[in-house]
Amino acid sequence: MARTHFHRFKSISEFHQFRGLPKPEHPLISVINLDDVKTMPKGENSIVFDFYSIALKRNFNGKMKYGQQQYDFDEGIMFFISPGQLFRIEVEDETALNHSGWMLFVHPDFLWNTSLAKTIKQNEFFDYSVHEALFLSEKEEHTIAAIMQNILEEYHSNIDKFTENVMIAQLELLLTYSNRFYHRQFLTRKISNHSVLHRLENILSAYFEDDELQKKGLPSVQHIAEQLSMSPNYLSGLLKVLTGQSTQQHIHDKLIELAKEKLSISDMSVSEIAYQLGFEHPQSFNKLFKRYTEMSPNNFRKSFN
Repeated sequence: MARTHFHRFKSISEFHQFRGLPKPEHPLISVINLDDVKTMPKGENSIVFDFYSIALKRNFNGKMKYGQQQYDFDEGIMFFISPGQLFRIEVEDETALNHSGWMLFVHPDFLWNTSLAKTIKQNEFFDYSVHEALFLSEKEEHTIAAIMQNILEEYHSNIDKFTENVMIAQLELLLTYSNRFYHRQFLTRKISNHSVLHRLENILSAYFEDDELQKKGLPSVQHIAEQLSMSPNYLSGLLKVLTGQSTQQHIHDKLIELAKEKLSISDMSVSEIAYQLGFEHPQSFNKLFKRYTEMSPNNFRKSFN
């Protein structure tokens, strides 16, 4: 059985040293040409970075898993990893790495006191890339490569007081284009995406038909995402593009649909219905119902009489 190797890299310099690469020209940011990284210990390698990683790889003839997703690198694929996230690379023959592309490492300290310090975490792909890599067209890859070239040129220049600002600006541009391409990817995968909608509807229907809803309460976004083998942010991002609504709004829509049914055909009080739908306090149910229907539960019921 192949041996499992675990590596945690707290600094970019540690990774350079481990891979036999030259010392990074900046301690908090690095650009690596994958032509310079041709070997990996045989077996499964579990890796954690304490810094951000943005990479584009082609023709990687090993196997990579990030979360539950296995990636195929026959074409150019970008993927994004946040500090502290685990990914695994499985190599059958340590001389078999013929991949190409690049990796950009950015330590969180590099972003300190910049606009990206807060906004970088708002880029959903650093979370939902656990289940979705970014497939680039040839034109899109050229766009990303041009930005990377700008970062690379600045990286190899003499560090001065403008270096950080220039690289931050290029990094923001890189992330903006990545967001654009991710949304394009959502829209061009209609069959797959509508399958997700169908599965979501079935999961919600099964959950709300469960007699134990009163004990379990409303399903959480985390629970629904896990059922679909997606991260919560990825699922909500997908639903926003397809329907204009978040996962939470879809849950509430299903709840309101069931509440209307009970209010119109049963003799239960509003409080009884609230408890049956998993609400600890009827006031919370009343508030939510009114927010979605602009009517109180009692007024909705009266409209049928």
